[in-house]
Amino acid sequence: MQRPCNAKIVATLGPASADRATIAAMVQAGADVFRLNFSHGTHADHKARLDMIRSIESELGKPIGVLLDLQGPKLRVGTFANGPVQLVEGASFRLDLQRELPGDATRAPLPHPEIFAALTTGADLLLDDGRLRLRVEACGADFADTRVINGGQLSDRKGVNIPGVVLPMSAMTEKDRADLDYGMTLGVDWVALSFVQRAQDIVEVKQIVQGRAGIVAKLEKPAAIECLEAILAETDAVMVARGDLGVELPAEQVPAIQKRIVRACRRLGKPVIVATQMLESMVSAPVPTRAEASDVATAIYDGADAVMLSAESASGKYPVESVAMMDRIIAQTEADPFYRAAIDASHTPPTATTADAIGWAAHSVTDLLDVAAMVAYTSSGSSALRMARERPRAPIIGITPKRATARRLALVWGVNAVLCHDVMGVDEMTEVAVQNAVKIGFAEPGETIVIVAGMPFGTAGTTNLLRIAQVA
Repeated sequence: MQRPCNAKIVATLGPASADRATIAAMVQAGADVFRLNFSHGTHADHKARLDMIRSIESELGKPIGVLLDLQGPKLRVGTFANGPVQLVEGASFRLDLQRELPGDATRAPLPHPEIFAALTTGADLLLDDGRLRLRVEACGADFADTRVINGGQLSDRKGVNIPGVVLPMSAMTEKDRADLDYGMTLGVDWVALSFVQRAQDIVEVKQIVQGRAGIVAKLEKPAAIECLEAILAETDAVMVARGDLGVELPAEQVPAIQKRIVRACRRLGKPVIVATQMLESMVSAPVPTRAEASDVATAIYDGADAVMLSAESASGKYPVESVAMMDRIIAQTEADPFYRAAIDASHTPPTATTADAIGWAAHSVTDLLDVAAMVAYTSSGSSALRMARERPRAPIIGITPKRATARRLALVWGVNAVLCHDVMGVDEMTEVAVQNAVKIGFAEPGETIVIVAGMPFGTAGTTNLLRIAQVA
């Protein structure tokens, strides 16, 4: 059996991938996790797609992760009386809270008092994904008088970004709370929080989720980068959301920030997804540009846990082909001898904990004995995460009695999750590990596997056992 890729693929579902046949084909093409983007679609739409995912999962016997992506606080200008207006460089332009008064070429409603509360003279506002730039010359609690720095056409409901300003608002809107409550009833595996600004944003969501799903912090605000370590301490995983990040920061800074985030997540052993415009041209073309292929490969060389498709799989003409292309890029990159050298060179020492010591030892044994597979028995997923942190040469089998854990591990680098009954002792543990390694096709008679577990069995966060076993 050909080993699957170590890096995982997150595919967004949408109108182009709303039927069972397409979703099943995407799984066969390499999708590991499906993203339900709650910025679009109804609750009924998302439930129908999740039901199809679970049906396919049952049919294939392969755990599939589902990520609920919350919309977050979208900041937008209001509407205009007579259609789009043209903002001319050097002209004055006023923004205010008079949402009932349609805009024109001299002013527009901006129905977000929290923006005016945070603005200061000299601050910049970016409109329509950064295509227009306004500079604040005077402001108050309900207005901002600005000068147009970069002009262009402005139309109804275009987005607003305020780079360098921490807004006095929660990352959770009322819509997000309703969507999150609904997502918990569906049983999603991961929840992505948009526009995270501070660690407290993550804490707020964790208090609602109560461990029923993993939390993904979407890093798309400069304020989040400034307090990266604090956010990483609270979140379960991270998404490098390069779309808004590239609006609020100069484009030339984004690659270095992406690498910094990936390195930080690898150091802590927390999954990291690189997202946005990875194969953007495949929204309308059957093949990506060479630059896009290189972009995906760069994330793989850096050791990212997953790469993500957005519009390519949600609304593009080639959703299945996009997944297949991404899978081929990952496979080709991971087959490159330089890939292993890059992964090893970027590895960071483990922390002085029992779990990391076991993971480090397992990695060392794997290299020394040319181990065929590593097996992590895990209730919460922690043992498998610590193994994945080491980015070993051998494939990782995450054996768990919990379906929710198996699905969550679908996002994690190198982990192949397997459902199994609770084992009662070391001998049974070894027997089941060997059976699964052979069944999956990772090991053959005479080969060696390494087993990591926690004792007592079934207790989360107790990784303390390493065992070497021969396949009979």
